[in-house]
Amino acid sequence: MINAPIPTLALPGGQIPVVGLGTWQSEGGAAERAVSAALQLGYRHIDTATGYGNEAEVGRALATVGVDRDDVFVTTKLPPDHAGRARRTLTESLAALGTDHLDLWLIHWPPGRQASPETWQVFREVRDEGLVRSIGVSNYSVAQLDELIAATGEAPAVNQIPYSPRDHDPDLLAAHRERGVVVEGYSPLKRTDLGASALTQAAAAHGVTPAQVVLRWHVQHDVVVIPKSTTRERIATNLDILGFVLTDEEMAAIDGLG
Repeated sequence: MINAPIPTLALPGGQIPVVGLGTWQSEGGAAERAVSAALQLGYRHIDTATGYGNEAEVGRALATVGVDRDDVFVTTKLPPDHAGRARRTLTESLAALGTDHLDLWLIHWPPGRQASPETWQVFREVRDEGLVRSIGVSNYSVAQLDELIAATGEAPAVNQIPYSPRDHDPDLLAAHRERGVVVEGYSPLKRTDLGASALTQAAAAHGVTPAQVVLRWHVQHDVVVIPKSTTRERIATNLDILGFVLTDEEMAAIDGLG
């Protein structure tokens, strides 16, 4: 079990732990075991989606591990082709997850590649009803964020996008921060060359793995990161990134991989 406290970032409806467990492509018993292991190891942020087909497995893990529901930050996502039945989909997600609220609900992709302010308005309504604590989007461009803000006066709390050293874009991060939007990065390791010298040198200096360096790099950029694994040992290693700090020089070298 990881004893170091996991840093958080503020959202309108609470605090989001900066490291979570991603569950994309985790199915059936493997998904339930991964979430159970993560909670036992000290994770308090679980990310799923209706489209992953594993909400029920995530819900069973949440119910059986014995961690207080209010101590776990749970995210799921609305498939873009469900935009016309968002409220019903939310009801189904809550039932599958065995909870009366979400900590974060995201529009998984722009419906029909459009910002879809009408869907965003439904999200605002269910949030105001207490079914969801914070609301956001995934895979949205800055222009699409601005369309939602212009239509409703409210920015998404989070935009979940692919993020890794290869994707690093200071201007993109700054644009989100100017709008009060937290960036959450997915596929942090899959999109990274873990043999890059900037990563291997930092790993050697701190006695950690290149993958741990990548995840620590996200944390130091205030980018929420949700590495996915179904292997208990890897799940543990991915959280064990709070006991070292990358230097400014190391951060700059990793930034340069973008």
